[in-house]
Order: sequence, then C-alpha cells, then structure tokens
Amino acid sequence: MSRLLPLFSASFAVLLAACTQVNVKGDPEAWARAMTADDTLRVATYNTSLFDDQAGGVIRRLEGGDPGARKIASVLQRVRPDLVLLNEFDYDANGRAADLFQRYYLEVAQPGGGDPLRYPYRYFAPVNTGVPSGLDLDRDGTASGEGRNRGNDAWGYGLHPGQYGMLVLSKFPIDPEQVRTFQLLKWSALPGARQPLDPATGQPWYPANIWSQLRLSSKSHWDVPVRTPSGVVHFLVSHPTPPVFDGPEDRNGARNADEIRLWQEYLTPGDKPWLCDDQGRCGGLAPDARFVIAGDLNNDPIDGDGHHDAIVELLEHPRVARHATPRSEGAVEVAAKYAQAGVAHRGAPAHATGDFGPRAGTMRLDYVLPSVGFAVKDSGVFWPPAESPEAAIADGSDHHLVCVELQ
Repeated sequence: MSRLLPLFSASFAVLLAACTQVNVKGDPEAWARAMTADDTLRVATYNTSLFDDQAGGVIRRLEGGDPGARKIASVLQRVRPDLVLLNEFDYDANGRAADLFQRYYLEVAQPGGGDPLRYPYRYFAPVNTGVPSGLDLDRDGTASGEGRNRGNDAWGYGLHPGQYGMLVLSKFPIDPEQVRTFQLLKWSALPGARQPLDPATGQPWYPANIWSQLRLSSKSHWDVPVRTPSGVVHFLVSHPTPPVFDGPEDRNGARNADEIRLWQEYLTPGDKPWLCDDQGRCGGLAPDARFVIAGDLNNDPIDGDGHHDAIVELLEHPRVARHATPRSEGAVEVAAKYAQAGVAHRGAPAHATGDFGPRAGTMRLDYVLPSVGFAVKDSGVFWPPAESPEAAIADGSDHHLVCVELQ
C-alpha cells in the first residue's frame, strides 16, 4: 500500500502506525536503531516562515508559545520525515531557536499533530541574509541605511544577520567534517554568470569593483552528507532569492537563476577549479554519489517571474531521477478560486506548493529532487482541502511541506 500520499488525506491516522519513529536527541542507541530501520527514506522541505524582522525575535516568539510554530510542528508530526530542510528559520549562532523548536514544539504532541517527534541530528550555519556588505548594492547612493535600504545592501536581503536562515533536521547521523558550504562563493566565479544589465545603457548594472565582490548565494548552498542505512546521501539544500523586488535590470531574477544553476554545475562532471567551498575544497559532487536536492527554490517551471529555464534544466538534469510531481487536493481547490477571480496560470494546479495571494496565485516553488539510483515510492504536498480536519494546521506558512519517499 502507498504510504505517503494517504498522509495528506483523512486516512492518515490509520497509516501513521506503520511509520518509522525517530529517536530521542542524545540517545546513544539512536544511531544503531536508525540503522536497522526499514529501508525507506522520507525526505521533505518546508518553508516555515519562522522569521522575524528583529534579531532574536523568533527566539522570543518560541519562548512565548508561538501559534504558527505549533502548526509547523503539527505538520511535521503528521508527516514525520526522516530528513527535512526548514527554510526561513532564523539563524542564531547558539542554536537557541532550534533548541526551543525541538524541545517545546516537536517533542510535545501538538493539537492536530501526531506523537512527539525527535530528531537526534541537525545542521545549521551562517547565511548571507542581513549580513552588511558595506557596498551600495541597490544603487540608491548610500551603503546600508535603515529598514529595507539596509536589507538591500546586505549580501542577501535581510534586516538582520541570519534572517530567513536554514535548518536541517535528521533521523540519521550527519557527517559535520564533510559538510560543504558555499556561502562565500562569488557570483562572478560561475561560468556564464547572468550579470545584470542596465536596460537604459546596456552596460553592467553593478560596477566592476562591486560585481567582483558579490556573493552568489542569497542565503547559502549546503552539501550535508547524511549516513543512512543504505549509504551516504548528500542533502543539497538552498533557498535562492525570489526573482522579484528589483527593477528592469532583473538583478534578483538573474541571481535566482544562477543560484539554481549552481546545483547543475555541482552535479555535472568535469574539472571545476572555480567551484570552491568555504573550507577551500574545490570541485563538484562525486559522480557516484547519491543526493537529494531540497529547498524553496523560488522558481516555478511555467508560471511567475523567474527564469524558468533554470529550474527546468535542473529538473531534467541526467543525474536527477524522473518521478511523478508531488501534488495535493488543497492546491487544486485554491487555484480554482483564483481562476474564478481572473488569476490564470498555465501550470498544473495540483503541483503548486504555496499560496502567494490574489496577484501571484498558487505556484510550485518548493522541491525535493532525488538522484537516480533511488526508487521513488511516493510523494505529496501537505495541502489538504478546506473541509479536511488537517486544514486547520496547514496554514502556518504560505508554503506547504513537500515530501518524497525513497527506497
């Protein structure tokens, strides 16, 4: 019987008992038990919207019992992924927010959720969002400033360092010594980089001295090796900038496309002396390595403002497994309402992963893309129809959890 698609229907509770449970954080037997679990691997991505405009704001919210965080935890308790990326989870160096979310949300049975959920392993690291560049990146005549102007001049848009960060939670051990991060990789290092042009002059939008310093990742790109029962799986995670909030030069659209293209380069064989991580190790992923790409990639293959070729080429990369696109009933229902109001899209309504309001409508922005070598047993998007009891916990974010079950 299919185990994953029914998770997003009323029959979820019946099938939950068959799911593998994760282990208590710090349990010395966790690794051994995990390695003898069944041979399926449930991988998910979830843009949680657990960010705040003030540094430490998410910590304060989590300390106070945040209703949105409870809904996010409820969804995770329902789906129970073995490995999950949380996008838009504010970074703090001490991991206080991650501790709070684990202890007081995931490890506590939530209304509408499932049993307490424990992840023995996690990974988080600094990101570019909100980190001052000291440069006038938006060409408003000043470097930094206040509010949005300050965010526009950060290496990645954010109002404080770590806003919109990333958090990886895992049932299986993470190899921290082999993690690769590409927070500092220069945009100009990417072969054929889409350097934004000023449409009024046809000249590069960024002056040469700024272009040479710009970082490619708006947050970061991570290769997180996870030791599963069937071998090491490289969890390739990122959260490219939205291809909007710019001007006719399309600097965010170009950056989004190249952030996605970095994964194509990472997977494609060949000598890549320019592709150096923050630890100084250069080159792409080994040709025999298994991986799963995950994240809010902010690019729909058909609709929206992104350069669609970037995401389509990643979906069609020869190392990415072909499988049915995750879908949901809730996305179809919401898209139908927008269509009645005149918001028409060309993409399949069932494939959307988020509701972005009456102007943008629903789009597919969140992805879990396994490598060839995996058998894709099932997939789904946690977006129940409005009449479903599960709908009460599905609105903690404007994005919905995407999950793929692998063997």
